[in-house]
Parts: sequence; structure tokens; C-alpha cells
Amino acid sequence: DWGNHMKFTIEHEIKGRLRIHVVQHTNRISHEDADALLYFLHQQENITYARVHDRIGDVIVNYTGDREAVIEMFRAYDMKKVELPEGFLEDSGRALSQKYQEKLILHIVGRYAVKLFLPASIRHVIMCFKSIRYIWEGLKSLIKHKLEVAVLDATAIVVSLFRRDFDTAGSIMFLLGIGELLEEWTHKKSVEDLARTMSLNVSKVWLQTENQQILVSVSDIQKGDKVVVHMGNVISFDGTVTNGEAMVNQASLTGESIPVEKGMGSTVYAGTVLEEGELTIRVNEIGGKLKSGMEGKAAHLADQLVPYTLGGAALTYLLTRNVNKMLAVLLVDFSCALKLAMPIAVLSAIREARLFNINVKGGKYLEAMAEADTIVFDKTGTLTKATPRVVDVVSFDGRSEEEILCLAACLEEHFPHSMAKAVVDAAVEQGLEHDEMHTKVEYVVAHGISTTVEGKRTIIGSRHFVFEDEKCIVPEGKQELFDGLPGHHSHLFLVIENVLVGVICIEDPIRAEAADVIQKLREAGFSKVVIMTGDSERTAASVAKILGVHEYYSEVLPEDKANFILEQKALGRKVVMIGDGINDSPALSAADVGIAISDGAEIAREIADITIDSDDLYQIVTLKKLSQALVKRIHKNYREIVGINGALIGLGVAGIVSPTTSAMLHNTSTLAIGVESMTNLLQ
Repeated sequence: DWGNHMKFTIEHEIKGRLRIHVVQHTNRISHEDADALLYFLHQQENITYARVHDRIGDVIVNYTGDREAVIEMFRAYDMKKVELPEGFLEDSGRALSQKYQEKLILHIVGRYAVKLFLPASIRHVIMCFKSIRYIWEGLKSLIKHKLEVAVLDATAIVVSLFRRDFDTAGSIMFLLGIGELLEEWTHKKSVEDLARTMSLNVSKVWLQTENQQILVSVSDIQKGDKVVVHMGNVISFDGTVTNGEAMVNQASLTGESIPVEKGMGSTVYAGTVLEEGELTIRVNEIGGKLKSGMEGKAAHLADQLVPYTLGGAALTYLLTRNVNKMLAVLLVDFSCALKLAMPIAVLSAIREARLFNINVKGGKYLEAMAEADTIVFDKTGTLTKATPRVVDVVSFDGRSEEEILCLAACLEEHFPHSMAKAVVDAAVEQGLEHDEMHTKVEYVVAHGISTTVEGKRTIIGSRHFVFEDEKCIVPEGKQELFDGLPGHHSHLFLVIENVLVGVICIEDPIRAEAADVIQKLREAGFSKVVIMTGDSERTAASVAKILGVHEYYSEVLPEDKANFILEQKALGRKVVMIGDGINDSPALSAADVGIAISDGAEIAREIADITIDSDDLYQIVTLKKLSQALVKRIHKNYREIVGINGALIGLGVAGIVSPTTSAMLHNTSTLAIGVESMTNLLQ
């Protein structure tokens, strides 16, 4: 008995592939056990593919490396020890799929049971009763002055009943029922998949108790609790503001990128982002909202074709005076295939992207990625490793390096940026204690931090912020030391009472794969690659040269990045922006596709349309290729649907196939295209 009452036997194997049977009291595995096992297998580095068939109790795995290691992994498996992500079992979709499979079987069995066991008179009454719903849907469309697919269905049924051809009417409704079930199944699956893709990636929040703030898990929050949201963070719950003032970006709900002012008594929503200020919120609802789903382009196109189908049916009748031929045209309405195959293709691509740790928040972003010709990179944390480290601390007023680093860490620990993290980490490594010794900290996005320490105004930030905006000065006799600061490092300048006291030199190494990724992106169709950074001209030029990028901009502010993107879009270019920080959010909002690095600031991840894993820039190349393959598949699907259904209409008009056969072939081709659309795009 191997682990948690599960026993495995090998049923079949070839090199690198095993088919394993789970031996239990029943042949099937529970949904929970199947999902837990599948999750466990996906986490194993030596497993390249895994599938768990709960109905028959079989597991299929493809693996690399040692066979014995895989056997030992199964032998040691214990479901109770698998730590599943929150909501994983509820969101798996396994139970939903089974529910709809059973509905389809019942629908088919019910149809043939009626035909076999009920006399004709009762069957005809049942057909008339069932037809009411379809006829009413058609009438509702006409009342709204709309010619939609429902009108075609109702017309075909009414004509069949009027001719007392109950068998044809029954077949039409049976096939429409299958189409409806498949459409409903696809829709629910798509909503669940998108809900998973867009679940808020917030695991901890600050809970306000009577006299302090405590960092707790999101799952510990109850309705009525007070939660404090700091600048740059995602609001995790719907709630009412009880304290503070802030600007909140609600683009995830409204699509409007301009932040909205929120104060006492205002309502805020889960998934929105606090850009400036700080709020205390009383929680009204637990659980985030789902963002807008995919566009129903295919459904709209299907409805646009209705007048042509009706016209074709009428013309067929006028020319042939044959009702069967007219019905054959009515029943091939293009709608099932268009409404099903397109969403399935897009959802399959979104799901495939997830296999590469790419989270896509909607089909339209894949389409935009396929068409994009311009890509803009933020440098820090994107083209560089996002793990900058302090390599030197230069004192300008006789203070020790430790004292300068300690004060800098005290200021920087409040803010979500990779440079700030480097300072805090350096202080921790050196074992420096930095108690809170400042008053309220003011953060100027992409510039720096301003506060008061022991009654003296203290700021830390970029060269531009410190010397141009704040007009600070270098101490007398220290200009030579200042001019000699190494150009390939980034610098943070610490100033007290407008005089420079120290400079922290930070190294942020360029990712090993960055130059190759940029070359491959050019090959994949990006004609313009741009680097934008807040760093000095010297640092930016050095990075651009290493990466082979001809267009770069240094010392840019967040609004400069966004304005550049808007200028490019005005020129007719499709722009992708890639960033990781709070200062990238305006540009991510402005771009056709905003891509955030997964371990960057929450505001960037939430505003972005797509998030990629922080370890591998090649994912951008994968995403481009996946998007291009999806667009090709969609065009191929359109051609197949129009070709097959056009041929069926022709065969119906020629009298070669009956209306029922035509409808059956139409549904079969729809299913075939749907199944083909589920296969992986990148083999």
C-alpha cells in the first residue's frame, strides 16, 4: 500500500512514457484525488507531461532521466502531504466537465428513448411543446428588430411543424440542444479558466487591529475587518474607506487608466490598484471580481451572417419550390462552429501559455501580441536580473559606510522597487539594525523619497531628483570624488539638508539571455526594439551597446514612457511594453499589450495584460510565436467553417443531402474543428 491508501501498478510503458493504474476499491479516482495527483506531477522536474483519467483510474506520464526515480516518486506519493494552492480543487474544472458529459449522454439517450418507446401522437405533442422555447427566442429577436441566429432556428422549426414533418423538427431541436450544451459548457469553462488566470495574486495583507497593523494571510480576513492598503499595492477586497485619501487606478474594472480620488466613505473594489496615498478599508465582500472576459467576435459574425442565410433560404425556395432544400440552407447557419471553435481556440492558447508560466488575461491580448511590431523594455528588473546588489557605499561627509547604508535602508524599506530592495538586503547582510527614525515618508514615483530625520530634511533618490529637482549640492572639495563615480553602476544619492552625504553604488547585471532574446524577437517580427530607463545616459548607452539595441532613452520619467508609447501608436504601430516596477504602470496601461515580470511590483502585475515568469525572457519569444500560431489557427478555422458549411448548403440546394443529414454533418464538422482547436499550438 503506497502512500495514503493509493496503490499504483504499471499497465504499459515505452522509453520515457508510463501508463499507471491507480488500484482502489472502485476503478475511478475522486476528482480531488485526481487533481491533487496531477498538481503533484506538474511540480516534478523530471515529468514533462502528465494526465490523470479519473473515470478509469489511469495516469499517463512522460518523463526524462531515470525510470527508477519516477517509480520511487509514485511509491512515496502521499496526497495528504501535497500542499495545493488556495482554491485549486474548486477551480479545476474536472467536475464541470463530467457534469456536461453526463448531460450530453442523457440528451442523446433521451432522444432515442422517445423515438423507440413512445407512440407517434405523443411524440408529436412533445415536439410541439419543445418547439415553444425556440420559437419564442426567435420572436424575441424580431421584436428587438434584430435578425439573429435564433430567427433561423425558429424559422426551420416552424416550417417543419407547418408541413407536419415532426421527425425533421425533432432532429433540428435535438441537434440544437447538443449545440447549446456544448456552447454552455465552453462558456462556463472559459469563465472558470479566465477566473483562474486573473485571480488576484495577493497572498498577504495588513490587518488593522486596535493599536497596530499585522501582516496576515488573505484567507484569514473576515467581512467587517479593517485592512490597510499602502501605495503601489492591489486592493484585495470590495470595501468602504474608513480612513485616508488616495488615488486608485480602476482600469481593471472600468478600462479607464486615469486614477480616481478615494476618501472617507468611498467604495473601493477588489483588483483595483492604489497608486498614491494610503487607505484603511472596511471589508464588505470576500473574494475578488472577474475582469472583463473575451470579446464575442465570432458570435457577432455569426449573427451578421443571418440575413444572408435567410435570403439564401428564401431564394432557394423561390427557385426550387422545394421546402427540404430551403430547410437545408436554414439549418447550416455557421453559428455553432463560429461560436464554439473560436473561443475554444483562444482558451486553449491561454491554457497552453500557462504551461510556459505565461498568464494571459484575455484572448484580445494574444491577437494584439501577434500583430505587434514595436517592443519597449524597461531596463531595471526586466533586461537586468531584478536582483540588483549594493557594491559600494561612498561617503561625502565623513560618516561611516554603515551609517549611510543604515539610514538609506530605513527610508527604502517602505517602497516596492528592486533598487530599494537591494539597499534593504545589503543592510540585512551586514547585520545593521535600523529602527524607524523618520517622520511620514513621501514617495515621488521614479524620483526618490523625502522625509525628516531628527528634524533635518532627508532625501534619497536619482541624480535628476536630487540635483535638478531639489537643487542639492556636492560638499566643497568633493567634486573630484563625485565625478569619479563608476559609470556602469546605478547610483542612489543620500542628501541631508540639501547637501550630499553619501552615494550608494548598485550593480544590476544584464540577464545572460537578454541579447539573444532581442535578436530572436527581431526575427519573430518586431521591427523596432526600444530600451527606456531612469538611469543616466552613460549607463543606458553601455547597456544598449551590449544588447545591440539602436534606440534607447535615458533618465526617463513614467509619463515619458507612456507618452512615447502613445506617440508610436499614433503613428500606427502596435506596441508591447515590458516592465516590472510601480513606475512602469502608466506605460503598461498605454501599450496595446502590457507585460509584467511576475516578481515585480503588484501594481505592474495587476495593470498588465500578461505576466511572465521572472526567470526567463525567452518566454516573450514563446508568447509571440504562440500568438502568431493562434491567429493562423483562427484564420484556418474561418476558412474551414465557411468552406464546409458552404459545401453543405450547396449539397442541400442540389437535393443531394436531406435537411437532417445536412444538420448532422454541420454539427459533426463543428465538433471536429472544436477538438482540433484544443490541440497545442507549439508542438
